[in-house]
Amino acid sequence: MSERTLRERVPTSVKAVVGHSTRTFGRLTSSSRILPGLLVCGGQRCGTTSLYRALAQHPAILKPVCHKGVHYFDTAYGRGLPWYRAHFPTKAAARRIAEHTGLAPIGFESSPYYLYHPLAAERFARDLPGVKVIVLVRDPVERAWSHHAHETARGFEDIADFEAAVGAEDERLDGEERRLRAEPEHYSFSHQHHAYVARGRYTDYLEPLAEAVGRDRILVLDSGEFFTRPEDAFERALRFLGLPWLGEFAFARHNARGRPSPMSPALRARLTEHYEPYDARLADWLGGTPSWRR
Repeated sequence: MSERTLRERVPTSVKAVVGHSTRTFGRLTSSSRILPGLLVCGGQRCGTTSLYRALAQHPAILKPVCHKGVHYFDTAYGRGLPWYRAHFPTKAAARRIAEHTGLAPIGFESSPYYLYHPLAAERFARDLPGVKVIVLVRDPVERAWSHHAHETARGFEDIADFEAAVGAEDERLDGEERRLRAEPEHYSFSHQHHAYVARGRYTDYLEPLAEAVGRDRILVLDSGEFFTRPEDAFERALRFLGLPWLGEFAFARHNARGRPSPMSPALRARLTEHYEPYDARLADWLGGTPSWRR
């Protein structure tokens, strides 16, 4: 029986107790724990889980102790930095890895909503000085469609028809970003879960991210290239982090999800045209035309 199958058989209530106990212990030992030097910030439904699992195989890249996405800088910022530290390995563990590999270990986590929450970038730029950020981007039309299928399957979307959900998006999101900026404690369910079209305007999020952390600390990867030539994309990520290729890596696609119904050709054409200027601006970040525009 695989490790994944075993995990899936553990009751949710047990997982919650174990997770709570681990984080409680983590808070008590937070001063002895590392903070991450890398954040995988999105985009959502762009392969972040696959990249996370590839990065976590590197002996000098340390994942969180509980789960890949902590969501501290978007929805849990009020819990405080000791709570955040509780999610990461100890400094003693990092020292042992440094002694074994001769490399300075890098802690990391992956929370795709960080790219989109209007306060996240300024928060982690302040709390994690020098942090590096990796962002994946994919065909924004396919991303939006996949996002809707994902939210529907999770029970977070009650508009089953993708085109109808796209039509409702502007009204659902109206004023939400302004309120998130004005009221840091505010949480917007629709902003987190229903921004299907908005999230494919990648440069609208990359540009303020660069203002916060510096463009030289951001690596943007094309998901199409990551899935067709994973070794090349992964090597770029390692160079960005200043780490050598150390060990063997298995690359796989995770969290792929089918679509409940086809997209109409008219909607696809409309969205493709909508994204054209955003994709053109994205070429500067990728060093060439996005794979879906070739």
